Amino acid sequence: MRGSHVLLRPIDVTENVESLYVATHPPEGDPAIWTYLMDGPYAGPEEMRVMLAEAASSEERIFFALVRLTDGRPLGFASYLQIRPEFGVVEIGNIVFGSPLKRTTAATEAIYLLARRAFDDLGYRRLEWKCNALNAASRAAAERFGFTFEGIFRNHQVVKGHNRDTAWLSITDREWPPIRAGFDAWLSPANFDADGHQLRPLEELIADARRQSPGR
Repeated sequence: MRGSHVLLRPIDVTENVESLYVATHPPEGDPAIWTYLMDGPYAGPEEMRVMLAEAASSEERIFFALVRLTDGRPLGFASYLQIRPEFGVVEIGNIVFGSPLKRTTAATEAIYLLARRAFDDLGYRRLEWKCNALNAASRAAAERFGFTFEGIFRNHQVVKGHNRDTAWLSITDREWPPIRAGFDAWLSPANFDADGHQLRPLEELIADARRQSPGR
């Protein structure tokens, strides 16, 4: 999946691991990104390679490296999981943005490309986002991307020895067209000034598109 700022491609455990490790671990990376994830941080690139090799061979998850187009460097990863084509439901998860990718146009475009593929190319009816209920940043990001909060699954899992209550959010196929329009407007070069700063925020553009949608 290729956008204007990022390329999503299958993870190459031979070529990508060193870059992914550096981007997601000190001194360049922020160890806090691993706080609410199922695993990590890793003791070294080889330990991370083992996890990614297992992920790449999984039949239950499809992992993608997030490659910055300006320099071809893999700076994060994300996956489709909980793939249930019989119901038309899929989840975006295992999202790790390395420090150079966080809060960038490329990071937002990566989520857009995953959502667009699920709805427009594969015909899914529901796209899910789940996160630890304590992870306010993840929930805020999902809502910025147009996901609707649905509730909390209490005592849902035990992660790294701690209880995890899980926040569930989703986008349905009926909700997707105005969300897609908002993303398209946000990603347009016309929405950025000469220094690359956004002129209007994504959530505002999605809200505008929703108001103009015939089915709102």
